Amino acid sequence: MLAVATVGFAVNFWAWALIAPLGSFFADSLQLSAMQKSLLVAVPVVVGSLGRIPVGALTDRFGARVMFPVVTALTIVPVLFVGLVAPDSYTLLVLGGVVLGLGGTTFAIGVPFVNAWFPPERRGTAIGIFGIGMGGTAIASFTTVALKDALALSFPFVLVAVALAAFAVVSAIVLRDPPGRQPASGSALRRAWDTARMPVTLQLSFLYAVGFGGFVAFSVYLPTYLRDAFGLTPGDAAVRTAGFVVLAVAMRPIGGWLSDRVHPVPVLVTCFSVVAVFAAVSAFERPLAPVGTIAFLAMAAALGTASGAVFALVALVAPAGTVGSVTGVVGAAGGLGGFAPPLLMGAIYGWQGNYRPGLALLAAVALVAALYTWFAMRSLAGRPAQP
Repeated sequence: MLAVATVGFAVNFWAWALIAPLGSFFADSLQLSAMQKSLLVAVPVVVGSLGRIPVGALTDRFGARVMFPVVTALTIVPVLFVGLVAPDSYTLLVLGGVVLGLGGTTFAIGVPFVNAWFPPERRGTAIGIFGIGMGGTAIASFTTVALKDALALSFPFVLVAVALAAFAVVSAIVLRDPPGRQPASGSALRRAWDTARMPVTLQLSFLYAVGFGGFVAFSVYLPTYLRDAFGLTPGDAAVRTAGFVVLAVAMRPIGGWLSDRVHPVPVLVTCFSVVAVFAAVSAFERPLAPVGTIAFLAMAAALGTASGAVFALVALVAPAGTVGSVTGVVGAAGGLGGFAPPLLMGAIYGWQGNYRPGLALLAAVALVAALYTWFAMRSLAGRPAQP
């Protein structure tokens, strides 16, 4: 079940991230401003993030066996729309990106599904392994531009549509909800609202907005940043971004594993401190070889580890029967944390002609997250969760 869910997560995230590697291509072909380009790559992020709230609540109600194939099949429509209908129109691309956000909601399906299949002492590791599905964004970064250049602009979209269709069929046949699963009762909207109001949900949302939000922001905007700041070609920038994503994805299960053996709080404090230090280094925009590369790889490792540790903390503090709803809200916060930075970076570049203030702001936010985790989350993580 863990393997199937992880593959499905990766395929849907591959679809979710298809537009970002082509941001520079669309910007050149449609003569887009920096802000228009930022909006184009960020729209699927925000929709996929907000969509996790109702999808998480619906997963508590209907289970992953229903939700995974349904959401996967629905994602085929915007993938083909963007690839075959929308490339010559900025308005249609943004519209397609809105619906493409569906792919990003599958995170809120997989986490409660995996969480319920494993005992508490193994949940951090299991959810971290599931998080490897974030590598779908790396697949998009590695392949989209190359496939477009070698074959046609539509080819990567058709390929992903086929992969989505295959997984929708396989998941409908293979997936089984955990034995003894009790469907949540009542309105999904009401449960989502009640979950969002819990203090623990808000606290976890902030941490995930910094950890996973930072990963998402870099995965969608790093190609543009590397091109503008260092003059790299789109292909080179895409490959370097894919390297960033692969490292972050590889570290996510490490974050879960460390959290199972140590505790999520010290893991998160260390990760956020590393991000604060190396974001400050990156704010000086030193040459990529070697200082800039080391700084970005260090942030990738720390952000990936932090993403795994946050959901190990969710497994400790989320009230029983609300993991899907809590995951939906926290996952939404993480995605929204990745939505704002690309827009902010585009605005800063248009205003200053460089990205230094944005990276300095990331350093400050990561430092606040480290301090907040240390002083506010230690006592919370030691108490049993209350609804």
